[in-house]
Amino acid sequence: MSQFRSGFVTIIGRPNVGKSTLLNHYLGEKISIISNKPQTTRNKIQAIMTRDNYQIIFLDTPGIHKPRTRLGEYMVKVAKETLNEVDIVLFLINPSEKPNEGDLHIINQLSTVKTPIILVINKVDTVSKEILAKTIDTYSKLYDFKEIVPISALKGDNTDRLLNIIVSLLPEGPQYFPADMITDQPEKFIVSEIIREKLLHNLKEEVPHGTAVEVVSMKADDEKGIVNINATIYCEKETHKAIIIGRNGQMLKKVGTSARVEIERLLGSKVFLELWVKVKKDWRDSPSVLKTLGYQ
Repeated sequence: MSQFRSGFVTIIGRPNVGKSTLLNHYLGEKISIISNKPQTTRNKIQAIMTRDNYQIIFLDTPGIHKPRTRLGEYMVKVAKETLNEVDIVLFLINPSEKPNEGDLHIINQLSTVKTPIILVINKVDTVSKEILAKTIDTYSKLYDFKEIVPISALKGDNTDRLLNIIVSLLPEGPQYFPADMITDQPEKFIVSEIIREKLLHNLKEEVPHGTAVEVVSMKADDEKGIVNINATIYCEKETHKAIIIGRNGQMLKKVGTSARVEIERLLGSKVFLELWVKVKKDWRDSPSVLKTLGYQ
């Protein structure tokens, strides 16, 4: 009988390389929000994948970048701290012939890490074989990776091979979480992230990065078979508040409607979602507000 393996695997990389897409692909459910805007993930999110002979706890971390606010500093700190706390590091990149400054910064951080590091080249379906070969050659010279695995997280190409490699590197260990548990995050957090994702999808330029969502209350009305959710969207400027609400409230209604559909799928129940928009000037640099919103 084969021994049970378990361990923690962190996914790192620059913003927008597909970390959350890979995580959601393995879980078969949406745990981490996705958008085409950088710095989408702000917290360390643990996602749990349990099978008969192994349990992997994936850590989806914020993208490592040059921070400009206290929130940015928090995000980078979270990402870097996980490097020495885990059993395996997946370093995700997008295929290109040359690593940019952000990639080189991450490789520099990895030079102090003793954890096995797998280079995962994502979105390989978007480039030629020649570019992929050059990418592999370039990165091989920069760091001695345990493995280099090209994949497409979106299409699932070669993700089985990557999973087999991860399992083979895991130590023998206990089952840390119940088999039916897929994340350590409370439902309130996931609901707030779904709302924030809809803001990211619908708003342009700097507005979505200046938003945060707090679920103020979430109560089930068993008699009516509905969950009542009251959430506040914080933004930094009055002009941003006007954009989020939109003409005659149309933008806020659009965000609320698309979020409600996904929250109903998550909770398996009808949802009444009430959204409010408040201005908190420079909240990304306010320690007290960051703490209130869970960035601590």
